[in-house]
Amino acid sequence: MGRNHKKHGNYKDKKAFTSPGTLVYVGKEVAEDTVIKLVEFNEEFYQEKIIKVLNDCKPALKDTKVTWLDVDGIHEVPAVEAIGKHYQLHPLLQEDVLNTEQKPKLEHFGDKHLFTILKMLQFNPVLNQIESEHVGLILGESFVISFQEIHKTDVFAPVFVRLKASIGKTRKGKADYLFYSFCDLIVDNYFVVLEKFGEKLEELEVKIIDKPETTDQTLLYRFKRELMTVRKAVLPLRDMFGTLIREDSPLIQASTNVYLRDVYDHVLQILDTIETYREMIENIQNIYLTSLSNKMNSVMKTLTVFTAIFMPLTFIVGIYGMNFDNMPELHHQHGYFYTLGLMVMITIVLWVYFKWKKYV
Repeated sequence: MGRNHKKHGNYKDKKAFTSPGTLVYVGKEVAEDTVIKLVEFNEEFYQEKIIKVLNDCKPALKDTKVTWLDVDGIHEVPAVEAIGKHYQLHPLLQEDVLNTEQKPKLEHFGDKHLFTILKMLQFNPVLNQIESEHVGLILGESFVISFQEIHKTDVFAPVFVRLKASIGKTRKGKADYLFYSFCDLIVDNYFVVLEKFGEKLEELEVKIIDKPETTDQTLLYRFKRELMTVRKAVLPLRDMFGTLIREDSPLIQASTNVYLRDVYDHVLQILDTIETYREMIENIQNIYLTSLSNKMNSVMKTLTVFTAIFMPLTFIVGIYGMNFDNMPELHHQHGYFYTLGLMVMITIVLWVYFKWKKYV
């Protein structure tokens, strides 16, 4: 959108002492411009266009159409502010949209707007870490506004495909069903992320059982931290969707409320999966510590065996190293060879004994 917004840094410090409702972007530095798409549709009609002028992003006046405004990039404050003006969005709502560190939440702004903050997660297999993207959804009577950070992949691409192809109920539904589609897409993606996370965790478990290394402990702590990221993104959704399906919002029809219950069930399943993986990580940590302990015990056992073998040899060498004159063995013609043979025989006997006892 903007031509003068090539770089936007993290303005957390600037945000600290501002008054409530002050619009300040809080997030990572972004070099790309904001891209705004305006989609209007109903069962027989579909139109999509890129917004070049902010005045063109106003909602459709006809109630027969659903308007979807997709804002890709929230770092340009003037763009968010202009959208807020056109759609009469509360300043506190806009403030939460611009704050990428805002936790997932649900808020009602009278009967005009329903606002949610969600986190879209992606698993990076190269870095073995989960990447989070800030997503804001606003539901109005006949429109939905979606705000998302700029990433390489479009979060809502599958919804665009369904709308264009007129597949399923999305084109037939109202704005509340489109809102549900976004929530369902984000929540279902948690299953994909956790599945990939679980595969990496199982690979690490096999590796630790087979050949534990010191770097595995660091990797385990990283997995534990990433799982906490997922839990922080999902746990608030339990209360959010639980509240949403219990309250009678004029913006959500009873027919759509049934689908939101399904999303709520999925959230509960994801939380159960997270708890399972937490226990799995703890078990792998115990396996890792046990493997290291067994390895250390094996080393100590080997050292103990060699110590036991060399103790009698050291004793013999110590006796004949005292240099007393009245020691007949010192003057024996073959005393050296007899003593050496005795030491070799003791070594062999002890080694055979330890092998028989399976100490080595």
